[in-house]
Amino acid sequence: MTRTHLALLAAAGSAGLLLGALAFQYIGGLAPCVLCIWQRWPHVVALAFAGLYLWRGGPVLAALAGLAALSSAGIGVFHVGVEQGWWQGLAQCSVNTLAAVSSADLLNTEVNVGAPAACDKVAWSLMGISMPGWNVLASTAVAGLWALVARKG
Repeated sequence: MTRTHLALLAAAGSAGLLLGALAFQYIGGLAPCVLCIWQRWPHVVALAFAGLYLWRGGPVLAALAGLAALSSAGIGVFHVGVEQGWWQGLAQCSVNTLAAVSSADLLNTEVNVGAPAACDKVAWSLMGISMPGWNVLASTAVAGLWALVARKG
């Protein structure tokens, strides 16, 4: 497989993770917590570096894209730890989805504000692995692809 094919595959991995997260949010109705949102941004950065790599090439751009994907995995590890009770989450973890809701809406019974997405609650899992756990696995794989691209030059 050529470097370009590997880079396209890695970029598709980041794009797929972003699209999957958005699908769970907007189609599946699963409100993200703060850490869920934080796990998305490194893939946006990885895609920007992917675009630069595909335009200019070079192992440094590939390595930067890989580090971006790996940082999403790192945030995911922290999120899994919060879900499992291994350590405390952030102060914003239990109230982020209500931040844009007015006090009038909270008192209006005709407005559905939804429940706050808490970082320490597993919203969805497959085979015993939660969404941030799957992000750790997939983001690490994407970072590994970028490492191969960088190694090939």
